[in-house]
Amino acid sequence: MGGRRTKDDDEVIGAPGTELLADADRADSWFLVVEGTPQSHVDLADPTHLDFSYVRRMAHAADLVAPEGEPIDVLHLGAGALTLARYVAHTRPGSRQRAVDVDAPLVELVRRRLPWDRRAQLRVGIGDAREWIAARHDASADLIVSDVFAGARTPARLTSVEFYAEAARVLRPGGLLVVNVGDGGALTHTRGQVATVREVLPHVVLSAAPGVLRGRRFGNLVLTAAAGPLPVDGLSRRAHRDTEMARLLADEELDRFVSGRAPVRDTDAVDSPAPPDDLF
Repeated sequence: MGGRRTKDDDEVIGAPGTELLADADRADSWFLVVEGTPQSHVDLADPTHLDFSYVRRMAHAADLVAPEGEPIDVLHLGAGALTLARYVAHTRPGSRQRAVDVDAPLVELVRRRLPWDRRAQLRVGIGDAREWIAARHDASADLIVSDVFAGARTPARLTSVEFYAEAARVLRPGGLLVVNVGDGGALTHTRGQVATVREVLPHVVLSAAPGVLRGRRFGNLVLTAAAGPLPVDGLSRRAHRDTEMARLLADEELDRFVSGRAPVRDTDAVDSPAPPDDLF
């Protein structure tokens, strides 16, 4: 995000609160901005181009959840511009994907202005993410991606043990849950989220830029969780080879990071912290 350029105002498309900004550095590419927060970047010509580093780290889980190229079943909580769904459709042809978003005008804008390959088995619905996941069948997904933000904050109801228990129920054996967490400073919210996810999916790793993990800046942290052992080596290699190198915490190092934090339940859940006003 940061220093990336967008084209002149006549290239801005959208409604109050939601905009599509043409990427001046890359042809046929767009930023989706919601309430001033960059939510997605899409390259319509190349679905494998993932501009945001945290999205690339989420894609690592999609790469490793099954043998290369094998179709998978994916549920996306939070549709945005469907960046990761487009990536999976391209890298794993035949994958069945469903996405949900509460913002109907946003979904319509993306459908109209950023159309995806109609050969992809991708369906997008409108609804509340927690209610939607609760209606899914047991053991029906290989990968669940939770990337839900109201503006720049994840709603409290999507941060609790009860919410993650629904996701765990829907995952197949060997399936992965990937969660995008926004946090900064002492990372109090993230520490609580690790403890919360571990309550229902005991195998967890956390990846983020070193500066974010050190509390030097606000940013995106990615949780990857499963009922059984994770492909830690593969996730770690990909994180370190990325153009924006990330650190991955697992095992004892993650135990120290959590430092006795209690799991968050519906009764005490809060929205994720707001980023600094000047972040974007």
